[in-house]
Amino acid sequence: MANVKCKIRKGDEVIVLTGKDKGKSGEVTKVLPSEGRAIVQGINMVKRHQRQTQTQEAGIINKEASIHISNLALKDPKSGKATKVGYKIEKDGTKTRIAKASGEAI
Repeated sequence: MANVKCKIRKGDEVIVLTGKDKGKSGEVTKVLPSEGRAIVQGINMVKRHQRQTQTQEAGIINKEASIHISNLALKDPKSGKATKVGYKIEKDGTKTRIAKASGEAI
């Protein structure tokens, strides 16, 4: 799959738009731009059977699975609702991300 233009970055607070975790929010821990997916803390939890290693015990563990970026929206810092991401070029030439709904810098 081709690289998807991704406006969501690691550390962003996002809201899930569709799926079994619709309406839940969490922090992005990892972005996989080549797949167009992201891993969000506490979202899309799946059970995995794990072998015993020197550091971990064997058994069934819960972990986060990746979720497609199209199913995520950035959380507005002002209102806490879902918003689109825009860009604004400051007078000194730096490019900053802004929330389209409120105009707040992210």
